[in-house]
Amino acid sequence: MFMMDDTNEQQGGTTRRTALRGLGLAVGGMASATVLGTSTAAAAPRHGITTYVLVHGTHSAGAFWTPIARELVLRGHRVVMVDQPRHGAEAFVAESYQRQDLAAMAVEPSPLKGLGLDDYEARVTSVVRRAARNGPVVLVGHSLGGVSVSRVGDAVPHLLHHICYMAAFCPSRVLPTADACTAAPENADAVSPVELTVGDPDRLGVLRLNFRTGVSGELALLKEMICADYPDADFRRTLAGMQTDEPVAAYAGRAVGRAGRWGRVPRTYLRFGRDRTIATALQDRMIAEADASTPGNSFHVHDFPGASHVGPLDPTPVTDVMDALAARGFPPDPRTGRPASR
Repeated sequence: MFMMDDTNEQQGGTTRRTALRGLGLAVGGMASATVLGTSTAAAAPRHGITTYVLVHGTHSAGAFWTPIARELVLRGHRVVMVDQPRHGAEAFVAESYQRQDLAAMAVEPSPLKGLGLDDYEARVTSVVRRAARNGPVVLVGHSLGGVSVSRVGDAVPHLLHHICYMAAFCPSRVLPTADACTAAPENADAVSPVELTVGDPDRLGVLRLNFRTGVSGELALLKEMICADYPDADFRRTLAGMQTDEPVAAYAGRAVGRAGRWGRVPRTYLRFGRDRTIATALQDRMIAEADASTPGNSFHVHDFPGASHVGPLDPTPVTDVMDALAARGFPPDPRTGRPASR
């Protein structure tokens, strides 16, 4: 059913340049179920139906996952599509955005200012704690959602059956933030939304984009970044589900999983070969650095060579991989050869 390094510090003073480098776009869908985690009590996982906790990327919402979530539910799983704070059903819609007054948009305050990875981690961890009372939990993140996966995997590894990154940021000691990942040379060919930014990110505290633009050049850039392979009608539907603001602190927040915690949870990476936001070369580097940090527990990598940043228009191939994660056990302990325990 649907239900909607040793420290992780937020870094201030994010410049316009680094905020733009940190963009990992994802999209929203037509409807969303908000999940407000209210319980903080830990609970040990138990046998039962697997729950997939799905975490969206930047400028997006839980409803991004609707096509995949629907398929997972039809295959017998439970699904929670998380809305991060002030996203989805809680989204802030600037009054000036509604009017398409770009001058007013450049200065209208945002309630997302000040939000960061601590807030995102708390939201997702609360959902994971509640879901784990009923059975195994598979945690999946797309794009910027990968930093939440790493944070939560480090916070509550004993509650997770599997973690999955879908064309998502997976920071390392060398590249500890989303900003650092996207500034890496492997991401040099990615498309930047610099010309689409409205206002000064440093002043607003958010990266603000105008997804209702009618300028043909801006629309072409957005399509290349998000879903270059989609028909125009599907691209326009994709834009309709996106929201203007994402806090710059989310891009600058540290999200390095420790080998003894995050590093002992089985993990999968869905590698998208035509991604122009998180370049495939960067995906490969993040996978390699994660594997080097935990040689006894490497990524299971599934390649989608024709997929752009949001993934295939047909959700079936991705769903097939995610469906199988419920059955994957923990990797063997490299010292004993026996299955490792939580």
